[in-house]
Amino acid sequence: MSVIDLKTLYETDDYEWLESTIELLKNRQFNALDLENLIEELEDLGSEKRNAVVSLLEQIIRHLLLLQYWTSERERNQNGWEAEIVSFRIQLKRRLTTNLRNYLQENLNSIYNDALLFVNKKTGYSVEFPDECPYTLEQLLDLNWYPLDTLASFSE
Repeated sequence: MSVIDLKTLYETDDYEWLESTIELLKNRQFNALDLENLIEELEDLGSEKRNAVVSLLEQIIRHLLLLQYWTSERERNQNGWEAEIVSFRIQLKRRLTTNLRNYLQENLNSIYNDALLFVNKKTGYSVEFPDECPYTLEQLLDLNWYPLDTLASFSE
């Protein structure tokens, strides 16, 4: 298959294009590759992975903030928020690589600011949340970690 045929295939059947590209790579037929679209797909794959782990971490932060600071809603929503935190942590654990973990660490402040925007809107700006992330990445990823002041209410 020629590069021109591959480019046409990419526009009409991306799955078949992928299968053909994999076959060319396995056979070391590098000159026949549609490099332009292959590079685009690889860049998209990296972006999708980053976006997925960022989204999961943001969800963890949102729910921890609500659990810790939205005390008027804690009793009613605590079990649901905790279940969501566990779910998001498990999903994140499954996707996390060293490289993606480093990316999360480098972008924790930005991710926190996005989570903060959401929880402020959800609570009608009625709760005072910290301006900076009160959690470390290790705490956020730990399946069993919760803020200490919420643990007291768990045992009541």
